Amino acid sequence: MTLVLNHKEINRKITRMAYEIYERNNEEQEIIFAGITGMGLILANLLATSLNAISGIQTKAIEVKLDKKSVSEAPISLSEHISVEGKVVIVVDDVLNTGKTLVYALFPFLQDHAKKIEVAVLVNRSHTRYPVTPDYTGLELATTLSEHITVDLSKDNFTAHLH
Repeated sequence: MTLVLNHKEINRKITRMAYEIYERNNEEQEIIFAGITGMGLILANLLATSLNAISGIQTKAIEVKLDKKSVSEAPISLSEHISVEGKVVIVVDDVLNTGKTLVYALFPFLQDHAKKIEVAVLVNRSHTRYPVTPDYTGLELATTLSEHITVDLSKDNFTAHLH
């Protein structure tokens, strides 16, 4: 197992991503961060907190509830029903691999007339098989298909490992 991002590096990437989000959306009143179940939700909360620290934009973090192992068969829902009409939604996940999970995570927002839907990921492995390109990326990392990235944001010492 190889450490690819330590706690300090992850925090720096989250701050940089928040500044990029602010630069592209500085006229918005509110941004909805929709974090995918697990590390995506934690990252969404961290991005929302970081954006709050540097701007006057209101943020709301919600969970996109889905089963990553059977994303095409299991139901997809949001942790709370909110209207995203006319608002910017940023769908957040820890790692972008094939893009399948992110494609399915977009479904709850397609009917609600969001002003704009963007994607933020901490690590982009660049093995996409689905038409998903992140708007905000912490780290682009070339990996083989047999390698895996594990991100842990659940404790005080954030890490991302390649194994």
